[in-house]
Amino acid sequence: MSKLKITPIAGTQNRVVVQPAPAEEKTASGIIIPDTAKEKPQRGTVVSTSAVDEKGNKPTVKSGDMVLYGKYAGTEITVDGKEYLIMRESDIFAIV
Repeated sequence: MSKLKITPIAGTQNRVVVQPAPAEEKTASGIIIPDTAKEKPQRGTVVSTSAVDEKGNKPTVKSGDMVLYGKYAGTEITVDGKEYLIMRESDIFAIV
């Protein structure tokens, strides 16, 4: 995990920056998946969180947590050549 210099700003809900896990390269049976057929990962590591939202609620997740999120959750950004997602905390389904 890198030291990310982005801190999301909470509005009506807390925001979270997540580094997606790499896409699967092979199936369980050993078949190599081509780039065009790889699915977007639905889990990743929390890198940064907002402090509190407008209602004073602190985020439930913290930096370093592995989380599961929705398939189309968040906005993709690139910082220093690495891909990240900024999403609402409510887009996160579970902490693994």
